Amino acid sequence: MADQKGLLMLENFIAGKFVPASSHLDSFDPSTGEVYCRVPDSGPKEVEAAVLAAKDAFPAWSSKSPQERAQILNKLADLLEQSLEDFAQAESRDQAGLISPWNLPLYLLTWKIAPAIAVGNTVIAKPSEMTSVTAWMLCKLLNKAGVPAGVVNVVFGRGPKAGEALVSHPEVPLISFTGSTLTAERIMQQSAPYCKKLSLELGGKNPAIVFEDANLDECIATTVRSSFANQGEICLCTSRIFVQRSIYQDFLKRFVDATKQWKVGSPSDPAASVGALISKEHLQKVRNYVQKAQDGGAQILCGEGVDTLNLPVRNQKGYFMLPTVIADIKDESPCMQEEIFGPVTCVVAFDTEEEVIQRANSVKYGLAATVWSSHVGRVHRVAKRLQSGLVWANCWLIRELNLPFGGMKASGIGREGAKDSYEFFTEVKTITIKH
Repeated sequence: MADQKGLLMLENFIAGKFVPASSHLDSFDPSTGEVYCRVPDSGPKEVEAAVLAAKDAFPAWSSKSPQERAQILNKLADLLEQSLEDFAQAESRDQAGLISPWNLPLYLLTWKIAPAIAVGNTVIAKPSEMTSVTAWMLCKLLNKAGVPAGVVNVVFGRGPKAGEALVSHPEVPLISFTGSTLTAERIMQQSAPYCKKLSLELGGKNPAIVFEDANLDECIATTVRSSFANQGEICLCTSRIFVQRSIYQDFLKRFVDATKQWKVGSPSDPAASVGALISKEHLQKVRNYVQKAQDGGAQILCGEGVDTLNLPVRNQKGYFMLPTVIADIKDESPCMQEEIFGPVTCVVAFDTEEEVIQRANSVKYGLAATVWSSHVGRVHRVAKRLQSGLVWANCWLIRELNLPFGGMKASGIGREGAKDSYEFFTEVKTITIKH
């Protein structure tokens, strides 16, 4: 439905039906800075209705055989595939409790929903209020696929209102959350009185370690991608690059040259590699980190404040930022310690293996890391000592989806797909060696 101005008006999806909301939030198109649609501003009332629907649906859904549930899920997957073009256009704009983030909205939401309902659970999902359209479109397919009413309920709204109502509800025993470490701390506080089971997939400050025997052609192409893909708004993105001193200057020049080839542009430009950041506030936050680095004596080699950003007239109020490379920065700088979640990466030199391991581990996060070397023994030796849930060798974002996923330290608790304890998996590394 649309409002008087023609803006798309989303509705909650509860007990198999779209339910109009009494109040709404503006959702902005990041590429133009204009309001794109209006999202329900849900709260305890809507969450309570969703919980009741999920409770009512649970006995029948959980009693179905795995084969029956699989048939419905396969039909839903087919419908999603058929609707892929529509979903892609929307995304370019922008009894488990499932709280998904804004950076990969449809991907991460379906990643949570599918396993939960496959084993017989019913769910209440709260997508990000900044990227709700793909979740709303998904709701349209649930009934077509034959998902019974109440098995999947979607409540839109803000974290402090809808999210907290879901997290603190006494009859929601499990919370799966992907997002910031700060929000996760609040979730733990709100859920603690009920001893809820939590799966928290949080932030990262992921290092890439480049040794002098690395294949630089492959390394530079991949590390540019791992730094700036999706505007750097992926928890697995590389934001600290440690390069052995003997090849540091050569790497730096080639890396900056390759970064400058990435074009920033509108979603409709097929030549664009980098789109808009999620919001005006987030753009300013990322810019502030670059300014802090510069104030601390670091060098901005390309990107923010150095190069000119050229955009079409329609996109000049969008939240765009050039891929930015920072050098000569200290390890204690906020840009080296805190998750920026934007198109910014820092490149520094190291001398010895022991030194770089200590420096790579000197942050509170432990999500992912990459080791670049042609020496297999070194790869295994370094990977074993990195405080990281996931370690790639000579590649990035190559995953075996049957393995547990997640990090350690402030990067989260629990592993997606894991059956054993978190403590066991903190010592396990996923090492992919590219031949």
